[in-house]
Amino acid sequence: MSQATLGDDEELFGEAATEMRADVESSLADAWAALPDADDVWETDADNVLGALNGLNSALEVGDAEDHLRDAKKWFTMGQRADAFDDADDLEAEIADLDEAITDISAASEQVGELTSTIPALRGTLEDAGPADDAADDDAGDEDEAEE
Repeated sequence: MSQATLGDDEELFGEAATEMRADVESSLADAWAALPDADDVWETDADNVLGALNGLNSALEVGDAEDHLRDAKKWFTMGQRADAFDDADDLEAEIADLDEAITDISAASEQVGELTSTIPALRGTLEDAGPADDAADDDAGDEDEAEE
């Protein structure tokens, strides 16, 4: 192989490494952008608890963030194995942070989903709780008064 070819190969590899890093960074940016907005999770216009939980559950959708994270991991792994990155610690840390954020949001969504299905049943239980028949108690009280 000639020196010119080796030089061209190094230049091509350098370009590929730069493009790979840009792909990872772009995928990470897209993933962060796909996560729910903090205000959407915090604020609600609901009239009741069930409405608030349904709104929160909708707000906790990670959308395409998981797909973008997967792309970032794929390009990062390829670049790392090819030893294409001079310094990849920042990318690795950001991937870990994003992965943790997606995991936390998904866990919160599952918890909210469980509450969303539990609250109507709890309401029904509370509505049915208490004396069996208030009208029967009132009638018994009226009979006691009549006997006096």
